[in-house]
Amino acid sequence: MLSPASTSASLPSQTFWGKFKKKGDKESEFRERQAQMALARQRLLTLAYEDMETVRVLPNSFLELEAVARDWTKPPPDAIFGLRVPVEFASLHASRLVSGPYIYLTGEDSYQIAVMGVQGLRVEIVSDAPPPPDEPPPPPPPPVTEMPATFNLELVPGQHVVLETTVASADDVDMARMEDGTVVDGQFWGKLNIVHDGDTHTVDFTGTRIVNPDVPPDMLFDSRVMSKLTTATKPSSVKCHLSILSPAQQYCDVILSVNPLWRLELTWPPAQPVNETKVKYFLRVHPGGALEHFESEMVTTSLYYEAVPDPAMVDPNDFIAPRNGYAMSFRDFVPHLMSVLDQLGMSMHARTNFINNNISAFSAHKNIAYRFLSPSKIAAAIDISVTSDPCVFTRLFLIFRGLTDDDVGLFAGAGEKEANSVNWREIVGWSENSKDTTQFRLLETSVFEVS
Repeated sequence: MLSPASTSASLPSQTFWGKFKKKGDKESEFRERQAQMALARQRLLTLAYEDMETVRVLPNSFLELEAVARDWTKPPPDAIFGLRVPVEFASLHASRLVSGPYIYLTGEDSYQIAVMGVQGLRVEIVSDAPPPPDEPPPPPPPPVTEMPATFNLELVPGQHVVLETTVASADDVDMARMEDGTVVDGQFWGKLNIVHDGDTHTVDFTGTRIVNPDVPPDMLFDSRVMSKLTTATKPSSVKCHLSILSPAQQYCDVILSVNPLWRLELTWPPAQPVNETKVKYFLRVHPGGALEHFESEMVTTSLYYEAVPDPAMVDPNDFIAPRNGYAMSFRDFVPHLMSVLDQLGMSMHARTNFINNNISAFSAHKNIAYRFLSPSKIAAAIDISVTSDPCVFTRLFLIFRGLTDDDVGLFAGAGEKEANSVNWREIVGWSENSKDTTQFRLLETSVFEVS
C-alpha cells in the first residue's frame, strides 16, 4: 500500500481519492491559456521594402507570410520576389548556421527555424517590382447641383423685396467646387443683373470675394451705395478720336460698323443710326482738318466715339501678355510712348494731345504693359468706311493695363529695351502716304485700358 501523501497516480480515477480536487483548477487553467494567447499575439512582423516599412501580426506559416508580403507590395506576375531575414532578427539557432548577413526564406522549414523562440521578426522583401502604392485618397464629396438662394433687394430707397428661389447647375456641374478642388464660398461684392425682356428672364452676378469680410449679414445698400457700385463695375470702353485731312473741300460720308460683340456707347457729334451695329456721319471736310457736321450744325476738328466690348470676352492676361506686349514703369512709359508716336508720323501737336488726354489713366498705375493692334484686328472690332477714293488710313489702337511689381517680373525679356527695337510702323500698317498733303487721309487714335 502506498501512502496517500506520496502520489495518487496509481489510484483509479473513479475512486474515492479522485473526488478530492482543488476548486480553482479550471480558473487557473483558463488564466494560463489567456496568458499564452497574449504572448502569442505579441509576436509581430516588420515588413521592409526599399525605404518603406509596415508592421503586421507574425503569420504562423511561410505561405501566410508570403501572402501578406505580396498583398502589401502587389508585384507584377513576372517580377522577381524573395524574402530574407537579417541574422540579428532571426532565432539564435538559425543565425549560428549561416555565415552571411541574411537568412533567405525558401519554404516552411526555413521559416519555422527563423522564428523559433523569437518574439518579433523582420522580413525584407527582395524584388524588382515598384514600391507599394500609397493609400488611395478619400473619395470626393458628392457634387452640389442644387442650392436654395435668397436675394434681399432695394428697388428704390425705402422699398425692399426678397426673392427666394433655387439655383440649379447645368449639366450637373458641381457648384461647390472648381475642377482643382477649390471651394466656392464666402461673401462677394459685385453687381447683380436681373433681366425680364419678353420670354427672356435671366439673373447674372459678377463679383469679387471679400477677404476677411467685416460686413454685417443684414446690411442693406442704399441708393448712394448702389450708384457708386454701378460706376465701379462699369466695363472699360475704347475712346476713339477720328481726324480727316483733305487736300480740298469736299463732302463725304463716314460709316462706323461695330462687331456684334461690341456696342457704341457714345458719339460726338451725335451720329445718325443706320442699324444696331452701324452709324453714319455726313460731313463737309475742309483743308486743315475742320469738319462740318450738318445734322448738329457743328464744326469740329475730330469725331469722338466710345465702344464697349462684351465683358465676357475681355481677359486682361490674354489681351496683354509677355508674348504680345511690353512692360515698364510709368515714368519710363510716357517718354517711350512719345517716341513711338513720333515714329508713327504723328505731329508734335497730335502727340501732345494724345498724351494729355490719357495721362490721368496712365498715372493711376505704377507699372504699365501695352501693345498696339494691327489694322486687321482693329477692323474686326470697329470698321470704318468713307466715301472718298483713294483714302489713306492710319489707325493707332493702344491697349494698356496696370501691373504690380510682382507682375512686372512676368515680362522679363519684354521690357522697354525690347519695345524700342520693335518695328511699330510695320505692326500698325503705317504708310509714307500718311504724310502726303495731296492725299485724302484719315487718322484714328484709340485707347483701351483693360483691367
